[in-house]
Amino acid sequence: MSHTCLSFIYLLSAILFIFSIRGLASPETARRGNLLGMIGMAAAIAVTVYSPLVTEYAWILAAFLCGGLIGTWSALKVKMTSLPQMIAAFNGLGGLSSVFIAAAEILAGTPTYLETSLGMLIGAVAFSGSVIAFAKLQGLMPARALVFPGQQLLNLLFGLAVIITCVWFITTGDRNLFYILAALSILLGFLLILPIGGADMPVVISVLNAYSGWAAVGIGFSLNNVLLIIVGSIVGASGAILSYIMVKAMNRSLLNVMLGGFGADNKNAQNESDGLKRTAKTGNPEDAAFIMENANKVIIVPGYGMAVAQAQHILKEMASDLVTKYGVEVKFAIHPVAGRMPGHMNVLLAEANVPYDDVFELEDINREFATADVAYVIGANDVTNPQAKTNPASPIYGMPILDVEKAKTVFFVKRSLATGYSGVENPLFYADNTIMLYGDAKKVTEEIVRALEK
Repeated sequence: MSHTCLSFIYLLSAILFIFSIRGLASPETARRGNLLGMIGMAAAIAVTVYSPLVTEYAWILAAFLCGGLIGTWSALKVKMTSLPQMIAAFNGLGGLSSVFIAAAEILAGTPTYLETSLGMLIGAVAFSGSVIAFAKLQGLMPARALVFPGQQLLNLLFGLAVIITCVWFITTGDRNLFYILAALSILLGFLLILPIGGADMPVVISVLNAYSGWAAVGIGFSLNNVLLIIVGSIVGASGAILSYIMVKAMNRSLLNVMLGGFGADNKNAQNESDGLKRTAKTGNPEDAAFIMENANKVIIVPGYGMAVAQAQHILKEMASDLVTKYGVEVKFAIHPVAGRMPGHMNVLLAEANVPYDDVFELEDINREFATADVAYVIGANDVTNPQAKTNPASPIYGMPILDVEKAKTVFFVKRSLATGYSGVENPLFYADNTIMLYGDAKKVTEEIVRALEK
């Protein structure tokens, strides 16, 4: 295959990737976006395999089989609720691949030390950071911020050591320095993500995604591969933009998040309810059904608890019954950081065929809670917590939230009064207009549907 033909198909693949990301911007076009991305990747792999530079196919075939088996197993076995962990793991594998390629280039005597070392450095941080993110999301380690005295200073020292070692390696080309740089970079990734609390996981995932993209750019320059440069730039830029959107939605700075300031344990950050004994009002599904069928407007707020219970389909049925049988106006309110991955709730609702026109983002729906008769909160917590507006000592203070407390009646579907992923208690549970519906989100909603259909 000629170099011209190879470059042309690489360019075509890059264009398909751009249109793929464009398609992923909306649930309506997400399937088409995924398909375009798959076609672009298949074309890129095919022409790379058949390029004149490839002379040994045994290892490539082995990689195809291993990657194909892992990908197929993930597609068939990984639950929707585990997608954040899977994304974190795949980001880590992308970073690790950059480390291995960089090592291979160094062993081969490649003189592009700058590009290779930068690609390896960023990839190593993405790998080890993704390991910590995966462990927190999977429950293998505490989701809270893990801090210790002098941590910021230690991170600074490690960062300086990485920079000095990188410059030293670039100027000397010493392989031993490369290995030291790799080890320091991996340790730095661990240290950077450990102090970040669970509430920041959507941001962490998008940042690590950007890291894996920029690592690919460095490796692309090292290999003189145009496609890697273009695709890495697309992934890095889109991850950076998504990270900006996430931190803006939380009213935080990206630097604050990545330094572990948000979600970190603070001895002075006390819950508003400390020292107070309060009782939450409880209700039952039949009462909830009666109130909702006599309402004019119901706003449904899905959260991670809905994902865990896989309640999106029965929730859609409840919404349909309210609209068709009782003439109730029903809308869905989505917080940008609901769930543990950007767009998590949107994906679940799209899976249940909830009409796209019924799903609204925070800035479009918040003003309507004041005119809603019912806010049905199913498995959400942190994104509805008034402490974000009222308690300056709270780690979530300043984060825009869904104003569900303004509805006439608020139904909270939860198993208990436990805190959300951030570890912050929600005083809304005890509000006069709040009624708790304890139990599995799917089972509670099923009981409401049965009551609506009587």
